[in-house]
Amino acid sequence: MTDNQQIALAIAPTVLPTLTVLVGILVSNRQIDALRQEMNARFDASSSLFTEQLRRVEEVLDARLKHLEER
Repeated sequence: MTDNQQIALAIAPTVLPTLTVLVGILVSNRQIDALRQEMNARFDASSSLFTEQLRRVEEVLDARLKHLEER
């Protein structure tokens, strides 16, 4: 056996686990990014809903105040 073959046989057992871990990290990062995007979309939707509800409350309070001022 040549020196190159011995080196290849010594390195081979570490290459497959390293590649497996690398692929796992890449898949996890993709899932984390998708989750982050979904959470941001939900936050934006709930934020706009909250703002809309605050406007409604403000309009009701303005109407009641106006009614009291007219009296």
